Amino acid sequence: MSASETIHVDGVWRAAASGATREVLDPADAQVLQTVAEGGADDADAAVRAAHRAFAGGQGEWPRTAVSERAALLRRVAGLLQRDRETIALIESRDTGKTLEEGRVDVDDVTHAFGYFADLVVNESGGRVVDAGSPDVHSVVVREPVGVCALITPWNYPLLQASWKIAPALAAGNTLVIKPSEVTPLSTVHLVKLLVEAGLPAGVANIVTGAGVPVGARLAEHPQVDLFSFTGGLASGTKAAQSAVAGAKKIALELGGKNPNVVFADACATDAGFDTAVDQALNAAFIHSGQVCSAGSRLIIEESVRDRFVTELARRAEQIKLGRGTADGVECGPLVSQQQLDKVEAYVASAVAEGAKLRCGGSRPEPSKQRPATGYFYAPTVLDACHRGMRVVREETFGPILTVESFHDEEEAVTLANDTEYGLAGAVWSGDTARARRVAGRLRHGTIWINDFHPYLPQAEWGGFGKSGIGRELGPTGLDEYRESKHIYENLKPEPVRWFAG
Repeated sequence: MSASETIHVDGVWRAAASGATREVLDPADAQVLQTVAEGGADDADAAVRAAHRAFAGGQGEWPRTAVSERAALLRRVAGLLQRDRETIALIESRDTGKTLEEGRVDVDDVTHAFGYFADLVVNESGGRVVDAGSPDVHSVVVREPVGVCALITPWNYPLLQASWKIAPALAAGNTLVIKPSEVTPLSTVHLVKLLVEAGLPAGVANIVTGAGVPVGARLAEHPQVDLFSFTGGLASGTKAAQSAVAGAKKIALELGGKNPNVVFADACATDAGFDTAVDQALNAAFIHSGQVCSAGSRLIIEESVRDRFVTELARRAEQIKLGRGTADGVECGPLVSQQQLDKVEAYVASAVAEGAKLRCGGSRPEPSKQRPATGYFYAPTVLDACHRGMRVVREETFGPILTVESFHDEEEAVTLANDTEYGLAGAVWSGDTARARRVAGRLRHGTIWINDFHPYLPQAEWGGFGKSGIGRELGPTGLDEYRESKHIYENLKPEPVRWFAG
């Protein structure tokens, strides 16, 4: 298999039907990492046909495979992920720009996701019995696979997001076509290789590398696709979903967030509390250079501690070590592409023009041995004196930008935190447990952390309100996204109805 044979259809690795290729770049220096196949609509069609044949209306080999055997395959994949942990972490680091340690954490999280869905599906009951009110009737609701699933994943967490879709889809007995981001496809290609090595039948999992248009667009509209799952930007996701809905497909969307990190003064009443809240605000905003859908990019801080908090936050942000993600001691890598770097620079420029106060960052760092001049680096940036009228506060920046707003009381804190068209995630920091829980209960976001930021549990559910998307990933509901309900009504004592005379 050559480096450009990254399309896998019906058990065969091959090049694009057109012969087209794309160069995948290392964002740390803009050098070519690998050349991959640049698939098109014909490749998407071939992949869907393969998945459709493998599903065969629910009568294919995989959907009819015993749940215990499907779970066993997922566990084999989990083992292979750990076997290849260092290799995959390096691929993820070099492809996305994140640190090598973040790459290792991603592999571990993906391993846990495969193990979780294996345990979940194998331990389920045989269905939900519905009381029909008669001993002569047996009524049960069972779950069955949806069919052919088209899965579209983003560039920031390619392996992790792929696992959140692939693991439950396979556990439920579906077949699939996955299209990773054309910017960061390499770890997903490796994951599909592991699925093959684990013994997944041909045609069950297919991958097409290529751009959203035409590949993703074709998957969204294809008449043989039964479920369309998309994680990415609002504009692209909305357009793709419109095509999917037109074909009456089941859809699941995760479209991003603009997430508040609300800090009350009493969380900073002690030196330890202050230090922890500052440290977590840095983690919330700048991990993976802020290229996280759940990034705490809006710091909403009580006015009485604002100056002290923001001063220390900016001081520490200036000390974050930027560089190539594979280098020792580096804490933050580059942005993923020149396009993303240009976008971040434009957001900062607009914020300053609208009156924001630049407390640190706001520019590209000086080049160094670990920061080549050709890399897409941008300094962690703190913008104070922000307000809701600014683009940088309203829109998802997906970069190392932290905006600062302040409040005077609980009611104002809740109002500010909920004043967004998104509703993915948020956090509340307070030394008053009752208040923290009360405020968390009032926030309209899919995940709320109290005195923490960014942890997630495979057994929990991940989703959002507003324009953050439709549906849930992870947890029992994450498995049910890839299944349909069937009601089986069995009359144990059939008798004539005799609605009509004669």
